[in-house]
This record gives sequence, structure tokens and C-alpha cells, in this order.
Amino acid sequence: MSGMEKEILEKSIINQNKSLEAALIPQSLFQVGLLLVLPMLMEISLEKGFRTALADFIIMQLQLASVFFTFQLGTKAHYFGRTILHGGSKYRATGRGFVVFHAKFADNYRLYSRSHFVKGFELGILLVVYEVYGVSYRRSSLYLFITCSIWFLVGSWLFAPFVFNPSGFDWQKTVDDWADWKRWMGFRGGIGIQPEKSWESWWEREHEHLKYTNIRGRVLEIILALRFFVYQYGIVYHLDIAHHSRSWRVYGLSWGVIAAAFLLSKVVSVGRQLLGIELELVFRMLKAFLFLACLGITILLSKTYGLTISDLLAAVLAFLPTGWGILL
Repeated sequence: MSGMEKEILEKSIINQNKSLEAALIPQSLFQVGLLLVLPMLMEISLEKGFRTALADFIIMQLQLASVFFTFQLGTKAHYFGRTILHGGSKYRATGRGFVVFHAKFADNYRLYSRSHFVKGFELGILLVVYEVYGVSYRRSSLYLFITCSIWFLVGSWLFAPFVFNPSGFDWQKTVDDWADWKRWMGFRGGIGIQPEKSWESWWEREHEHLKYTNIRGRVLEIILALRFFVYQYGIVYHLDIAHHSRSWRVYGLSWGVIAAAFLLSKVVSVGRQLLGIELELVFRMLKAFLFLACLGITILLSKTYGLTISDLLAAVLAFLPTGWGILL
């Protein structure tokens, strides 16, 4: 996004270096997992023969064993990283029983939101940004080998809890899970409220380790959270409405948009609390007025300053990680 990659690749010594590309393709094949698969194949081959080992390997892939293994690695990496930064290692119940039951979406969200879903979305946004703004290996076959393994990681972290969830694709259970998740999100927390009942209580429990960590852990946590603001800083200068400007005013106006979005959400929240059920019609009129005001401002910016649809999509791509950074 800074333009350095484009300047480097425009040099003929880099752009026409086919030998480097040929050397990187076998390396990408090994990164897919061949080195992890070979020991298992050799062990089963010594015990049962190569044909049986190959058949077992194919069956395991059909059973999505690679997806489960990748998801399990995300769990280990998250809690190992948290323990290294903040300490406080403790036993985590994994539910290794043989009872088959359907886990609700709120349960999956509580268990895997911080460890898998946020990181999966972050990697997905990185891949989309690389696809839109990157130029390296775009026209070569190496691009597929570089990104396919990361896309597999993103898909595993985002969808594995739902793929392996019994009756996860049943429509009625999906509707019930959605209603249960909305109740869980809307229930206010407080003293004595369990995380299973309220999103607010779960959020406080999830970040409880930050209250007892040392200064080093807090500083490292802030430094790691600053990475979310890099997306916004890089993307806002590529918007059509910026007209290729590199002024700090562009970055400052992007923070103004974020402040306006937070202000609108606060107005809606306060309006819901003050008006309540008795003045539901007034509250609906307030939301309609805010929607029409935002729509009018968008049309005005489009006609006056050249705001495009791609700018709106890029803004969502930039401001979503910024919201994560503010929350963290």
C-alpha cells in the first residue's frame, strides 16, 4: 500500500527473475503440509503397508482431519501466546466426552471468538487487501501457492466449529441459535451475571487477565493492537475521494468518520433506552431520520467530491480492524 512493492517489482532484475519463482514453488508445496504428512504415511506404511497408509490418508482428508488439525493449532497458539504475554496458565476444559450434542452459536462465539474468529477475519482482510492493492506475483502461478494455504487457514478457523457441529445445517436449529445469540447479546451484565447469560459479562471475563498482568504485558498488548490501525492508514490514501492526496487531513477526516459512526450508534442506544417500548413509533422515526441523513450525506459526497461504491467497500475494510483496535 505504500508503493514500495511496486517500485521494486518494476525493476527488470526482479520482474524477470524466473529462477527465483521456480525455486519458491517447491517450497510452497512443502509448506502445504507435506513434511507433516510424510512421517504419518511412513509410520502407517511400516505397520500396514503403503497402500493401506495411502487409503487411510485419503479417508482422513475426506473426514476433514486437516481442518480439525488446523483449528486445533489455532487454539494452542492463542492460549500459549496469552500465557507468554500475561502468565496465569490454568487448565482449560475441552469436553472430551462421547456425548454428541448440538452446540449453540452463542457457545461457539464465547469459546472461539477471540482465539479463532477475530484472527481468521484479520487474515481474510489481509488477503483481500493483498489481492486489491498488491502487485507481486499477480500474473504468475506462484500467487496461488502463496495464498491458498492461508485461505485454507482462514476457512478452517472461521467455519470448523459449524462444520463439526451436529445438526449445524438444520434450519430450525439455526433459527433457534440466532434467537438465542440475540438474547445473549442484548442481556446486560453485572454482579452475579454469568458469561453464559450476557455478552457484557463474557467480555469482562475474557479480558480479566489484563487487570492482573504487569506493565510489560500491557505495553506489549497495546503494541500488538496497534497493527489494526495500519489497515486504516494504508487504505484511506487509496480511496478515490482522496484524489491521490498524501496530506494528514485525509487521515484526520477518516477518524472523523469513525467518530461520527460511534456517535450515531450512541444516539441509537440512548434513544432505545429513553424511548423504550412505549414510544416505539418515535424511536423508529428517529432511526429512519438517521438513515436518511446518512444516505443524503453519502449522495452529497458522491456528487461533490467523487465518492464511489468502491470507496464505501474499502472504508468498511479499513474501519472494521480499527474498531477491533479500539476495543482491544
